Amino acid sequence: MAQLLVRNLESEIVRHLKHRAGEHGVSVEEEHRRILREALLADHAEKRQSFWQMLSEMPDAGEDALFERERELPNRGTEQPLLAD
Repeated sequence: MAQLLVRNLESEIVRHLKHRAGEHGVSVEEEHRRILREALLADHAEKRQSFWQMLSEMPDAGEDALFERERELPNRGTEQPLLAD
């Protein structure tokens, strides 16, 4: 297995890491491994969803009619006069 040395950590980060390791009853080094594993591997599997899975999890935003564009309003992008060169 590889080793990783992390330099220049703020003392507050180290303090939080030690506290978290103590809460879990493991060494600081083991807690660091767990955090890295969770951040880099666990989320990856959860994020790999199909487009249809993501759509099915979206909350209902209302009827389609709520999002229809009013055609009577001018389209500001095309009604501006072109500048002459």
